This record gives sequence, structure tokens and C-alpha cells, in this order.
Amino acid sequence: MADSAAPQTADLSRRVVSIAAGEAHTLALTGDGRVYSWGRGMFGRLGTGSEQDEPFPVPVKFEPSGDQPPIKLVGIAAGAYHSLALADDGSVWCWGYNVCILLKISCLLVIVIRSIKAGGMMSLAIDNVGGLWIWGNCPQESSNSNSSSEGGFSLVSSFAPVPVWDLQGGQRVVKVACGNEHVVACVSVGGETTNSKGGGGEEQDLVCYSWGNNNHGQLGLGDRVSRVHPQVVQTSAVYEVSCGAFHTALLSHRTRVSGDDGTNISVCWTFGLGDNGQLGHGTTQSVSSPEPVKDLPNQMYLVSVDCGLFHTSVVSSSGDVWSWGMEKGLGLCPDATFTGTDAGDAALPLPISKFHNPVQVACGAAHTVLVADGGYRLWSWGRGRSGVLGTGNTADSYAPSIVLWPPLSEQNIGDQDGSSKNTDDERLSAAMDEMKLLQSKYTAMEQYAGMLHGLIFGEPFREHEIATSSSWQNPGGGLDVARQWEEMLESADRGKLMKLERLYKGMLGGVKDKLLKKRIQEIVKEINHH
Repeated sequence: MADSAAPQTADLSRRVVSIAAGEAHTLALTGDGRVYSWGRGMFGRLGTGSEQDEPFPVPVKFEPSGDQPPIKLVGIAAGAYHSLALADDGSVWCWGYNVCILLKISCLLVIVIRSIKAGGMMSLAIDNVGGLWIWGNCPQESSNSNSSSEGGFSLVSSFAPVPVWDLQGGQRVVKVACGNEHVVACVSVGGETTNSKGGGGEEQDLVCYSWGNNNHGQLGLGDRVSRVHPQVVQTSAVYEVSCGAFHTALLSHRTRVSGDDGTNISVCWTFGLGDNGQLGHGTTQSVSSPEPVKDLPNQMYLVSVDCGLFHTSVVSSSGDVWSWGMEKGLGLCPDATFTGTDAGDAALPLPISKFHNPVQVACGAAHTVLVADGGYRLWSWGRGRSGVLGTGNTADSYAPSIVLWPPLSEQNIGDQDGSSKNTDDERLSAAMDEMKLLQSKYTAMEQYAGMLHGLIFGEPFREHEIATSSSWQNPGGGLDVARQWEEMLESADRGKLMKLERLYKGMLGGVKDKLLKKRIQEIVKEINHH
């Protein structure tokens, strides 16, 4: 069980306020305006100045020009192979795409960027007047009459931000998301009334527009015709949106009536590609109109939703996390390997665990990261290659694992400009050596646990089968082996019980033989002594 008490600290440098996940890298933004990255370094997506993989969170160094003050970041976003950061002065910083240095995008107009988003090969920004800007691989009307795309749709490379003129004039874009080739924007029209959010504060009910490639129905418009201009998605009371590669998820308020605890009730709607169960509808069929994920609990409020390449995750205000899609909702794709029988795709929501005070969930191509404990702890699971889970190794994780946070190199560091020298290279090296020692001890304990598990249960130990149910926890917080043994015997068929009987008869016979040999040795020793 991944629940834990929140740390007693108000240190903004250790509090994560936002996370973003790309194809195989992760970004984290702290309360004091710094950005950290880890995972695959190819194309310079980590912003460290190299293409080296990083198994632990490392700081992204932003270098202001001239005598400008240090930069404070207020937003982050991750595409497949690139990253974005938004500074408090409205400037957008970008890195990746085989460029290992930071680039700065400044608008020449008298506007300030307030929000950023990325997905696939495109980037988006919302300005202070609600205007939407887009660059990268942008869905646009094709000027090529021979285009094979329906409706004249094509992807056009734009090397500078361009405005989306269709969403101008009285429509303020509040939130936006994009997949590989489609965009969904949530707009507020004419200052509609607001609805209280589950965790407090105000959240507007928004109207969704979508456009781009629609070959799997990911636009939610009831057909599979691609669009070059935004069209309204027939949903209401939407307050959150996320896009996978070829599917979309929306969160909306169920009704205006609050639950017993004074919070609103949520509905998660999904549409688009369903081949791997990423829609959570219980099938692998694709759908072109929003349909609710019915197997989620009725009386709950969802605080976050995110879509990976072929999986989806949601988090409730009470701390429950559900995932569905490829490989048991873990998103382990496209070449996941398992020991034994593959888990299979999850066509319905699967509970992952319960967390204390969750903040946000982010899904990469094949991994998931969760911010919990009000921002002071990070958990991750899924495919671990390139160190994308931030746990220090590259092993896949079938259950939530704790991310090394705060980073070793930052636990005693002062200002970003290096004014504090409490942490030096020797201290970091010693900490890394300690981590290696702990890792070796963990490996030895894992092998020992495997041996004991085999002796007790008569089958190999598999980490992803560890129970997370609170009913299997003993009062001390550990796993209740006796309870697990009892339930295993109860659920075992006749063949398995006979196999266990033979196993323990053999073990008992071995013990009796050893006892007899020991007794004979003692008698011989006693006779010789006399």
C-alpha cells in the first residue's frame, strides 16, 4: 500500500507542483520555480546539455542572458521527444529534438503566455487573453490537392508559434491537450458560472472543441472524418482534458448536486482508439463519441486524468488511483516482456493503490508518475528502461515505487545560482555509493525473499503479485503472510493442494533425515568422549 503521512515541511524547493511525462522522460516543477528531469536523454530532451540517460531527478539549468535575474518557472510540458517550460515573465523555453541546449521563444506581440502543453511532435501555449498558439507538427488544411487525408487534412511543420484563429472573439481557451495528430481545447464562453471543485477553489464548466486527425474517432465528433477547423464535442460541464496518441479522456461534473461530503461527483468520458482497452469500456472497440467509463466508483471526485500512448489513469480526491489499457493498465508497450504468463490488457479500470493527498498523475508512453502527499512524494510504475521511473534502476515496476525525491544533489543545496556550497562533489559521490550499497542489499533481500516464497508457497516469487490490499496488512504495516497463506489455500484447486502436500512431505522428510543424522553424530561423539 502506497499510503503514507505527509512530511512536516513547507520547503517549496522540495514540493512538486506539476509533473509531465514524455515518451521515456519525466519532468517535475517545484514550488520555488525549478525544473527537474530524468529518464532517456536522447535528443537532449532532459535539458542537461547532454544526451545521457538519468536514473534520478537532476536539475535543468536555465541560463538567463546578460545581467537578467534568475529565472522562475511556473509551468512544464512534455512531448514525445521534447520538453517545454514556462517562465513567470511569459517566456517559453524549449529543448529536445536532437538539440541539447535550451532555446527561448519570445512573442513579439504584447501578450504573456500563461499555460503550455505538448504532445507527440507539437507544442501549444495559451496567452493571457485566452488565445491559443501552436507550433511543430500542426494539423492544418492541406494545400496539396493530391493529399490522401480526408477533408484536405494534413500535418504541416511550423517553426514558430502561430495563432489558432478559429478560437478567437469572445472564446477564452482555458485548457488544451494534444495527441500525436489531434488537439482538444476547452474554452469558456461568455463567463459562464463556476462550480466548486472537490478540493476547494473554483473550476469552470468548459466547452470542448477538437480538430486534427480523426481516423480512430479521437475527436469525439461521432464520425472518423478529420477536421482542419475546431468543432464542438457534445459534452457538458467539462473541467479537465487529456489526449493519448489516438484517444481522448475528459472529466466532467456529473450533476450540480454535491455528494455527502460536500464535493462534486465526476464522470470520466473517453473516445478514440480502443485496441488495447485504453478507453476503459470493457472492450477493445474504438468509439467516435464520448462514452463514460462506467466501472469507476459512482460517488467520487476525480482530481486528475492523463493518457499515455495506450493507457489511461485517473486519481480521486480520496487518493484512489485507477488505470486501464495496455498490459494491465501499466502501458508497458510496445515490446514488454514478462516472466511467465503475460498480464494482458485491462479493458476496465484496475485499482493501482491508495495514496495520501494526491496532486496529479502523468502518463508517458509506457510509464506513470504520481505526485502525492501534497507534492512532497513521487511514485512511479511501468516500464523502467533508461531510468524513466526515477528509482535509480531500469527495471520495470508492476506496483508503485518511490521516486528518489528530493534528489541527492539537491537535498542540502541553496539557491540555484550556487550561493550555498553545502553539497559538493565528494558528498554527492558518497551518497551515490550509499545508494549502490542499498541497491545491492535490496537485490540480496529480493533473492532471499524469492527463496522463502518458494519454500512457503511452492511457486516463484513475482514482485507484481505482491498484495496491495489493506486487508493483507498486519498492524505493524508489513505483509500478513499468514493471511496470504490462508487465502491461497482457500482458493487453490485440488491439483495445487496435492502439489503442496508433496512439497511439504518432501521438506518434512528432509528435516527428519537431518535430525536423525545430527542425533547419530551426537551419540558417536558422546561414545568417543567416554
